Amino acid sequence: MEDKPSLEEKSRTVPCTGDQLTTQSDVDIKDNDGIIPQLFERASCLSHRFQEFIEDLVVKDARTNIVESTISSSEGHPGHASNSGNCSRLSVDNDGASAISVSESSNSVSASEGRIAVTSAVASPMNFTNSALVEATQSFWNAPTFFKGLMFPLFGFKFAWRLAFTCITSSYIHVRRTHRQMRRLVARVQTTLRGSANDIGWLLRTPGMPSVEDGTSRFMELLERIRIGEHMLPDTLVYLLVPGLFSNHGPLYFVDTKKVFSKLGLACHIAKIHSEASVETNAWELKQYIEELYWGSGKRVMLLGHSKGGVDAAAAMAMYWPDLKDKVAGLALVQSPYGGSPIASDILREGQIADIETRRIMELLICKVIKGDMRALEDLTYEKRREFISKHMLPTDVPLVSFHTEVSIAPGVMATMSHIAHAELPWFSRPCTNTNSEEAASQRTKVPVAVPVAAAMAMCAMHLQLRYGEKSDGLVTRMDAEVPGSVVVRPDRKLDHAWMVYSSLTKDAAEPNASQMCEALLALLVEIGQRKSGSVADKFVK
Repeated sequence: MEDKPSLEEKSRTVPCTGDQLTTQSDVDIKDNDGIIPQLFERASCLSHRFQEFIEDLVVKDARTNIVESTISSSEGHPGHASNSGNCSRLSVDNDGASAISVSESSNSVSASEGRIAVTSAVASPMNFTNSALVEATQSFWNAPTFFKGLMFPLFGFKFAWRLAFTCITSSYIHVRRTHRQMRRLVARVQTTLRGSANDIGWLLRTPGMPSVEDGTSRFMELLERIRIGEHMLPDTLVYLLVPGLFSNHGPLYFVDTKKVFSKLGLACHIAKIHSEASVETNAWELKQYIEELYWGSGKRVMLLGHSKGGVDAAAAMAMYWPDLKDKVAGLALVQSPYGGSPIASDILREGQIADIETRRIMELLICKVIKGDMRALEDLTYEKRREFISKHMLPTDVPLVSFHTEVSIAPGVMATMSHIAHAELPWFSRPCTNTNSEEAASQRTKVPVAVPVAAAMAMCAMHLQLRYGEKSDGLVTRMDAEVPGSVVVRPDRKLDHAWMVYSSLTKDAAEPNASQMCEALLALLVEIGQRKSGSVADKFVK
């Protein structure tokens, strides 16, 4: 094979040197006929010299990096330690690109016809495969060489592509996130606007539920007889009044009714339970209360629960009826949200606008201020009532009466004040004619506490009627207060949710009071119990 001239020899044989370029320039300027061919020749000469300069830099840099990589690979492979005196050979062929070899003895460099070769004195026994060639090439490109400057346009294109791809991906992710946020917002708005429209009256629409019986006419007859002084409640029963939510903060809750019953010689008690506790907790407490009254008096217990108190009492019947079957004579639910309350559901419904903030406010009021349990309000939502009723159905053999009313939304109701408590003011005394009487002295230190409870109930009832088109007593709709399988009382008189327990300051003598209403409900419940017991006896005889 013919030896190729080295770079130094080639540079010496180049027909165009710097001095020759200058001399030739001076000579050629004089020759105006061949100036164009001479310009082409000089341009070719300059490009050839620049190419040789670049090749020289590349070969030197490549030689240094390949030698370093060869030494490092030899150190990492002890099996090749015996070949340390040998040289490594690397060939890179790329369409007239280069074949590179390293020699430890001479380190001679030759370049010709677009191929660069560095030959070694001793042939290496190591054969480089394609993978080794790729690894050597990668180590070569990772080195800080002049090629990085030459490859800057490629790197710039690659960076621009990655930047464009990142921008497109980020834009797509942002659009998807915005789309999901908009969908969630639309769902929240729809949930908020829909509210409890599909939940009100769900219990009566459920197939398989027992039908209700209208007992309004019989209730009105009993009420008229009670108002003329004819009392019909037997003294063979113990009457237990179960207060509703927040009753612990109302000292006059059922107080007037208990006083009237006591004057009639009836055994009447107000259940001392934590009204802000959960339904299941109060159900267990009522079970213990009923058993205590039964074993203490030997008489069966008849319950009357108002608002959440009716739900608690019904839960006690449903959960512990085998233990209470012989101890309970009946249950009357007065304005109780047995099917659920739209007010509680709208406040605590998840997925609506500001649901988290609303829940935090209610937790602050109930748990921190009132020292109650948040489940007391949660158990009155439609979701919780569905879940509870599906697990614990009321027994069919217990006498039941459900009572619900409708509040007036007339403008005059806004000025009605409800008497909820007495405030003792020792530093304040009212003029009294009988100053020697202890009762008169005690009256001088008491001032009635009245709040516009009726006004608040009227506002809530107006809200429910405008939003859902349902009539209510301010907190419970009439449909949700009807218990399946019960005798339903639907009076025409406009009464708010709190009227049964809090008397009004503007009393009307022509209308029955709360104690008379409770007495009429219990009298109706006694008749229902007698009728059921009679039918059972008839079946037993047959």
